[in-house]
Amino acid sequence: MTRPPRRVGATPSPNIWHHPSTYEVENRAADPHGRIEQAMESVASWSGARMLDIGCGTGFHLPRWAASAASVIGVEPHPDLAALARRRTRSSSNVTVAVGTAQALPVPDASVDVAHARWAYFLGPGCDPGLVELDRVMARGGTAFVIDNDGSRSTFGAWFRRGYPEVRADEVERFWSVRGWSRIPVDMGWSFETRDDLEAVVRIEFAPEVADEIIASHSGTEVDYAVNVWWRRY
Repeated sequence: MTRPPRRVGATPSPNIWHHPSTYEVENRAADPHGRIEQAMESVASWSGARMLDIGCGTGFHLPRWAASAASVIGVEPHPDLAALARRRTRSSSNVTVAVGTAQALPVPDASVDVAHARWAYFLGPGCDPGLVELDRVMARGGTAFVIDNDGSRSTFGAWFRRGYPEVRADEVERFWSVRGWSRIPVDMGWSFETRDDLEAVVRIEFAPEVADEIIASHSGTEVDYAVNVWWRRY
């Protein structure tokens, strides 16, 4: 059987698209104290809401949303990852997973109360088509959240600047701010069970020479890691 192609317009993700099992390890290590969700809940709750997870990957966060949301739609451009997300949530009657892209979301107009995109928009500039789609799908009074890397601070931020010098933190912040989004800085952290896990994740996030430098210079299994929770009310 021929594998179905990814949706046109999706930018391939070098980590989860090619290393989903290692990315699962990364998801488990990220934000061990739930600070991102705390920041989101300080703005808007998804309890009883119609929730959309854009770029849901293998559906790691979908069960969390489904525990209290009225309904959850996960959208993922990679068919294989979407299939894993469906398998993960097959016992949740209020979850639907669809193959689609941020700029062509397979949901009706004004049908979303809370939208969540974690590291699906982290480059900022270039994401305008996806933001136009949010304008279409968000219900009046709804809230959208975008979680991205904060390259201006933290140990991981320094690694990110080294690995992706073309992504400037000031330009990313300007992109979101001029479009009416607000920022909540969050120190979420990475906490791995083993050193091997940390090294494996570093190697899917960075080019080999940068990964080697990071691994040689950092000891232990903990990393201070800062992100921005961007949000906008519709």
